[in-house]
Amino acid sequence: MYFKEIDIENWKRKEYYEHFSKNIPCTVSLTTKIDITNIKELDLKIYPALIFALTKTVNQFEEFKINKNFNGVLGIYETLYPCYTYLKKGSELFTNLWSDSIDSYAEFYESYTSDTFKYGDSPKMIGKENLPENSFPVSMIPWNTFDGFNLNLKNGYDYYLPIFTFGKFYLEDNKYLIPLAIQVHHAVCDGFHLCRFIDKLQEIINDKKTF
Repeated sequence: MYFKEIDIENWKRKEYYEHFSKNIPCTVSLTTKIDITNIKELDLKIYPALIFALTKTVNQFEEFKINKNFNGVLGIYETLYPCYTYLKKGSELFTNLWSDSIDSYAEFYESYTSDTFKYGDSPKMIGKENLPENSFPVSMIPWNTFDGFNLNLKNGYDYYLPIFTFGKFYLEDNKYLIPLAIQVHHAVCDGFHLCRFIDKLQEIINDKKTF
């Protein structure tokens, strides 16, 4: 795991970081709609396909890979891996699984299938142990097509990685759309970065070469 410490004193975001982390601690939530028609047409399982597309997108943008490591040092991870919730069969509880097999969709899907089979019924909240610190959270609420979603984290002002939540997909004007809520820390990410991320995510989902 490669982690590059940020030299805050000489960082271009120094003023913004200090303002939104110390003076006015601030996180930002945005809910948007993503077109997943390509995923449906390719007849892929929606959740793993979306996790993989998210992972490819996250790893293209520095501002989405910033966090404090276990020693409390702010820096940038070279690579982030997805940590995703998985609903236990016959239960109302979920477990968290993760994967570091992200070089291709085929590799990731094999890992996803294997891990959900091995750990999907784990009684623990972290079903697959040894969760790496360079991981970001993804979840899905497939029972509701929401227009807004917000997480209220007591200690969220010291957490800088993005948090993603999908909802229930639906058909509109011959397109399959799915709500996606994104929560980021304003100290490291602005509205411009959010919108750029969403555009790139849509581009990656639309590209049949992704899968």
